[in-house]
Amino acid sequence: MGAIPAGFRAEGGMLLIGGRRADALAAEAGGTPLFVYDLAMVGRRVARFRSAFPNVQLHYAIKANSYAPLLSHVAKLVDGLDVASAGEMRLALAAGAPAGDVSFAGPGKRDGELEAAIAAGVTINCESEGEAERALAAGERLGRPPRLAVRVNPDFEIKGSGMRMGGGAKPFGVDAARAPALVRTIVAAGAEWRGFHIFAGSQALDAAALVEAQRATVALAAALAEEAGAPPPLVNLGGGFGIPYFHGEQALDVEAVGEALAAALDRRPEALHGTAFAIELGRWLVGEAGVYLTRIVDRKVSHGKTFLVTDGGMHHQLAASGNFGQVVRRNYPVAIAGRFGGDPAEEVTIVGCLCTPLDRLADDVMTPFADVGDLVAVFLAGAYGLSASPQGFLGHPPALETAVEGGD
Repeated sequence: MGAIPAGFRAEGGMLLIGGRRADALAAEAGGTPLFVYDLAMVGRRVARFRSAFPNVQLHYAIKANSYAPLLSHVAKLVDGLDVASAGEMRLALAAGAPAGDVSFAGPGKRDGELEAAIAAGVTINCESEGEAERALAAGERLGRPPRLAVRVNPDFEIKGSGMRMGGGAKPFGVDAARAPALVRTIVAAGAEWRGFHIFAGSQALDAAALVEAQRATVALAAALAEEAGAPPPLVNLGGGFGIPYFHGEQALDVEAVGEALAAALDRRPEALHGTAFAIELGRWLVGEAGVYLTRIVDRKVSHGKTFLVTDGGMHHQLAASGNFGQVVRRNYPVAIAGRFGGDPAEEVTIVGCLCTPLDRLADDVMTPFADVGDLVAVFLAGAYGLSASPQGFLGHPPALETAVEGGD
């Protein structure tokens, strides 16, 4: 397994999440499966970012986790919310974010979504020339100039990133060579020009690779601005900050990234002297703050192998099952919540309740002895957990969610 994130401890053997006992949280919520989010951990992540990147805006990509109490908390701490659908846009506005601080990216925006964004005053990150034309037409119908940025498909990617969003043919963004002409079209049409969104990849743990990508992004933004003749008010540098999920992975040195970016921005070309910069983060802010609690409903032995069968599974935590981007399945960190920190006593495989062999939460892991009724904690559940999982699969009940204020 990978390492359990720092900061978790036990009281009388029971895992504490935000200073609260896991069993008490489950009882208070009405049972399991249950996602618990520690808001204080999120706050500490935001503070760490502010210290490492003092002159850079922080945006939250709400696709990572859109649970309303968590989103409302995050919205108060960050400078902007980035959404990828009209549904997410409504959640962002309901969380209290000013429309001017919300940006809408993603390919395939429908005409109705473009109109809703323009009417609300949300910035649209245009993914193609055709989308920009439709946004301009929607603005004319509404009698309101749209706020438009251009999402750029760069000619590079973040080396070693988990998901590569840039470089080569991509459904995301406008190829860099075509972006200046589109900017000129947007400005000439009377839209409010908002800048560039340049996202090269995600889930990167290599600080040097992120430093290289950010330097290339700043240089690209300057070249595009000069060619377009339109300085960008904002350059969203994307995100890509990863967290360690698996055995052997090391946490990202964000301070080293921040130091290098500060140096790059100090030397930025004249075309960007009046430009603000933002970094868009999701999992790095909220991933380690979430724990998925599921209860053992059966313990069985098959051909000498012990299985702990739980009431949860991949319909709530698809990523932990290995079916969300993993090529070779690896285990997220897990623990028996009521014996947290106890000595390992047996090798078990922890599975969910679905009638499919894909529903595995941990393969061949060493844990303290666990039996029916015990709680299993799956860590790193704060990002791409419930919102990225097929809850309707096989008709099982949805998972519960709760947020705790946290503490030491």
